[in-house]
Amino acid sequence: MILTVLHKTRYDFAAPVGGIVQSLRLTPAKSESQHVLDWCIEVPGAVLGTPLRDGAGDILQTVSVRAPSEQIEVTVRGTVETNDTAGILRGHRERVPPRAYLRGTIRTEANRAIMDLVEATLAPMQSATALERAHALSAAVSDALPYAPGSTDAHTTAADAMTAGKGVCQDHAQVLIACAHLAGLPARYVSGYLNATEDGSPHEASHAWAEIFIDGLGWVGFDAANKCCPNDQYIRLGSGLDAQDAAPIRGLVLGGSEEELDVSVQIASQEQRQQQ
Repeated sequence: MILTVLHKTRYDFAAPVGGIVQSLRLTPAKSESQHVLDWCIEVPGAVLGTPLRDGAGDILQTVSVRAPSEQIEVTVRGTVETNDTAGILRGHRERVPPRAYLRGTIRTEANRAIMDLVEATLAPMQSATALERAHALSAAVSDALPYAPGSTDAHTTAADAMTAGKGVCQDHAQVLIACAHLAGLPARYVSGYLNATEDGSPHEASHAWAEIFIDGLGWVGFDAANKCCPNDQYIRLGSGLDAQDAAPIRGLVLGGSEEELDVSVQIASQEQRQQQ
């Protein structure tokens, strides 16, 4: 499938700031599930560093604004050819050993509700394979956390979401990571895009899911929010220990000022674009 991306992120500051430094994880890395046909990142007034591949195989790029600024806007345009690999991440070059993703963070720390969910899910599965247990945990998280837009925010932890009993894709991913860790399975957070509109219209499409490492198979994606494994409707951008670690944009502002954030993401398939 051919997917096109238009992703705009704008920060407006209440007062001019002295400078801005950002780390962008906004370029898809090549794998068997995706191949970039064209990709462009534009940040007016900024200096963009050379893209580099980190130890996890993700593409990072620095951005710096060295003059007083009241606004910074990051625009991503690109086209990616995707393939359905049943959620298995193949051909993705990385050096970080899977066991490094057994480490949790405050955002993926399990509370009693998560522990109980894992125990109830896996107790009847003593002879199940690791893949079967991973699928069962993903399904359990889907059932335990009904999708509720706006019910959580960027700072919500896995424990917070379970206590609230609802969440969004970020929460499904972080809760699933916490569950996988309790089951002794390495797991990580993945940020990316999802083309999910059935009628072919562009839509808000930033998305997140989890990857769980299965011995003999490798990293396998689980989108608990949509009760499936990533397919050719997904574009993978980057990974990390949690939502903050895998954020597409992370930055530092010199000279504090209140800011407003506006994000717009549109994804469409080539077929959809031809129909519009």
